[in-house]
Amino acid sequence: QAQLVESGGGSVQAGGSLRLSCAASGYTDGGYCMGWFRQAPGKGREGVAALYTGGGVAYYADSVKGRFTISQDNAMNTLYLQMNSLKPEDTAMYYCAADCLCTVLAGGCIGGSWGQGTQVAVSS
Repeated sequence: QAQLVESGGGSVQAGGSLRLSCAASGYTDGGYCMGWFRQAPGKGREGVAALYTGGGVAYYADSVKGRFTISQDNAMNTLYLQMNSLKPEDTAMYYCAADCLCTVLAGGCIGGSWGQGTQVAVSS
């Protein structure tokens, strides 16, 4: 079972930037996706961005395209989410997940493992 630990969340003003990190271990190498998901209070779970474990971008939410960038440090098994031009509507708990089905990433990580989450708050 994968173990994932997120970090890098915090409070920032609109227009600012944050970089989230996810230290991942024990995930399946190949055949699945790993990435970032978020959930705001009273809202459904939303896929943000994901990578194919073997390489390549699997998903970006339309709402973050052009502002967020997902990447991976393969040597250290660390997943990143660079978030620029942050908006108040980006405020949410952000989760890292691995071993996700790559065909259904918009709504969550099916069959995978999740981290504890890191809070992102964007003020006007």
